[in-house]
Amino acid sequence: MNTKLTLTIEQEIIKRAKAYAKDKNRSLSDIIENYLKSLTSEAPQAHSKALNPVVKSLKGSFKMPPDLDYKKELRDRVEKKYS
Repeated sequence: MNTKLTLTIEQEIIKRAKAYAKDKNRSLSDIIENYLKSLTSEAPQAHSKALNPVVKSLKGSFKMPPDLDYKKELRDRVEKKYS
């Protein structure tokens, strides 16, 4: 069940956060919810200790298309870089 939450945040930060969310094709609510989930998770993940706090805060903010061939994409980008 979703519940509304009112936050007081500096206007410039809200502006940048909305732009970031739009750029990532996500809602600001979704990004904040995932961030709060990561902060409040009961079971610490083994690999999360090694993550930089900035990287950890971005975890879950990228959604790959289901048909993306990661290895092909990586190979194409490396070939382009070094050609």
